[in-house]
Amino acid sequence: MIQSYVDRDGKLGQTNDSVPPRHLADAVWVDVVSPDADELALVAAGTRLSLPSEADLLEIESSSRLSAVPSPTGDVLTLSMPLVQMTPDGGRAVPLGVVLSPERLITIRFAPSQVFQNFATRQREPAEPRSADILIGLLEAIVDRQADALEGMRGEIDRLSHRIFHLKLSPEGERAGAKRREQESELREMVSALGRLYDSVSLVRDSQLGIARIVPYVAATAGWLPKTMTARLKVIARDVGSLNEFITHMTDKVQFVLDATLGLINIAQNDLMKVLTIVSVIGIPPTLIAGIYGMNFVNIPELHWHFGYAYGLGLILLTGIAPLLWFRRKGWL
Repeated sequence: MIQSYVDRDGKLGQTNDSVPPRHLADAVWVDVVSPDADELALVAAGTRLSLPSEADLLEIESSSRLSAVPSPTGDVLTLSMPLVQMTPDGGRAVPLGVVLSPERLITIRFAPSQVFQNFATRQREPAEPRSADILIGLLEAIVDRQADALEGMRGEIDRLSHRIFHLKLSPEGERAGAKRREQESELREMVSALGRLYDSVSLVRDSQLGIARIVPYVAATAGWLPKTMTARLKVIARDVGSLNEFITHMTDKVQFVLDATLGLINIAQNDLMKVLTIVSVIGIPPTLIAGIYGMNFVNIPELHWHFGYAYGLGLILLTGIAPLLWFRRKGWL
């Protein structure tokens, strides 16, 4: 899908041409969403600019993500970075490509974005060159949106942290019951939630690193930018730096809460293994006695006792109860 915008009295106006648009040469911003090869070729022909493919945008080295081509009116920059798309199954990274010239901005993305949809409707005082003003505005909107997302993630991490450190383990007598199973299910849900949060924070960090690469490159390479826009880029760079510090703090906290959750799971498993070990130890002496008196030897003194069976049964009970009482006295049960 191709969406083109023209400058109408300082405001962005979307062209009413049927897709594909007919007057790409007059557009100050061309937004290409999930394009096929024919749409990319159409935009390239209409704007006379070289456009990257999706494979090009997926490259991770800086030389592939940031490049400049000289032109008579000023360098044409080709930039790329990952965007974060939230889906019902969680977040995923999608590539965003940018072609910036003094006359025109082209954005190529492969997923819908609320930031892009809302940006065109924003009313603000435009600056010249218009293409760079739109790009800087988009970067500012992306940073603001991701900052809001990080604030929501921080609230979720704080909620999980409060739950894990205020979780009361069930008493010993209830560990095999419904209360124990409920707590184990809750701990498993916490681990899954922390994993999703860590993944989302990692995606936002990748996107922020992409912006952190683009901002200084544009400021240093696009010599046709006015000082006012260079100052706005510096503000974006400071915001990205502060967000990266915040992301580092969030990552450490997620790891800490995850370690605490896994620690409680290990405690619960150790308690279960302790009970199983004690039960096995308690069963050893009675099994030994039953094995001794179950041997098929004729010369067993107790074999012909009148109360031999009661004697053996009592000895089994005694050797089973005595270790149990000793374990309880030591506080192991």
